[in-house]
Amino acid sequence: MTKAELIDAVKGDLTKKAAAEFVDGMFEALKAALKKSGKFAYPGFGTFTVKTRKARKGKNPRTGKPINIPASKTVQFRAAAALKGSL
Repeated sequence: MTKAELIDAVKGDLTKKAAAEFVDGMFEALKAALKKSGKFAYPGFGTFTVKTRKARKGKNPRTGKPINIPASKTVQFRAAAALKGSL
């Protein structure tokens, strides 16, 4: 699903511009919640959490030389049982 398809799906009686602002605001709120507490849960849908990846050693696939991969943060999603059951 693209952003435009999501906007059309949630539009209802709103204008397309208002629906786009709503969708953008929803994702901004999700980002703010992840940044503040590291977790965002929506019952019946799932939970987003921030995970920290440790620094590790890797290998350049082109040259085969070892490289250092720095630590980083990523977002993990765990689907709720209700969502899994509806698929």
